[in-house]
Amino acid sequence: MKTTKKYGKKQDLALSMWVKLARAYTTFSKKSVENIRCFHLTEPQFGVLESLGHLGSMTIGTLCGKQLVSGGNMTLVVDNLEKEGLVERVYNKEDRRTIIVQLTLKGQSLFDEIFSQHAKHIEKLASILTGKEQEELSKLLKKLGTGLSGTK
Repeated sequence: MKTTKKYGKKQDLALSMWVKLARAYTTFSKKSVENIRCFHLTEPQFGVLESLGHLGSMTIGTLCGKQLVSGGNMTLVVDNLEKEGLVERVYNKEDRRTIIVQLTLKGQSLFDEIFSQHAKHIEKLASILTGKEQEELSKLLKKLGTGLSGTK
């Protein structure tokens, strides 16, 4: 049953797409976070480990861009991961104002242990769609995201 007023064909179509996208994202995200919590990590902590594990060492600013969070929040996340011995801050030798965040051996070991498990979980969630549907959805979402952000 349609719950919106009629705003016109194009607007109704866009609103319907938005609601479906938001609901699908919320459901998928909740199921992903449930899995992440099994590793005794928060979603932002997992995101930092994932970024560093796949992309290597980077500045907090770069991590913020990868995780779409503010600098203050990222600093707290990195502080907590550092307390657990999973990451470390290293000062750039050429410019001591630049601080690089990298995985410790313990952090790399944890990443290696948990990421493949999480990837299997995501594969299971996505298996509702065929491989071809997943590829098409990925292309469409990228087109939407890059179009809205002005990047290509």
